[in-house]
Amino acid sequence: MQFDRVPGPTLIDNDPEQIVGRRHAPRLRLSIPARLLTLDGASRCILVNLSRTGAHIGLKQPLAAGARAILQVDGIDSFGVVTRCDIGPNGGSNGFEFEDPLSDAEVLAMRQYAEGLERYEEARLRRQAEAWVEGKI
Repeated sequence: MQFDRVPGPTLIDNDPEQIVGRRHAPRLRLSIPARLLTLDGASRCILVNLSRTGAHIGLKQPLAAGARAILQVDGIDSFGVVTRCDIGPNGGSNGFEFEDPLSDAEVLAMRQYAEGLERYEEARLRRQAEAWVEGKI
């Protein structure tokens, strides 16, 4: 499993409740398709990374900070709130914090799902290349 880690915590005014510069949980890098459900409807998105406590999601039209939504991907339906909104020239991304943290088993299952998608895509591209070489396309 590959996780992003940042340097150790920094305390604000020596208050242990105000730690800055450290994630609550390690992140699993993914880049897999998902859906984000809001009261306005469903949006396709890319689940960029995932932890027990939240996710980083790429969207064509990111939600505003404070928006509430449900992240759906391969059996996970997790309610949460948008904590960050970054907008770029071709869309943007949202930081998403889950209301109830995921279990370690759910994060591991997502890793296995992502690996299965990668193998499926490789096989699909290989079949397409073979068909092209054989003149079937």
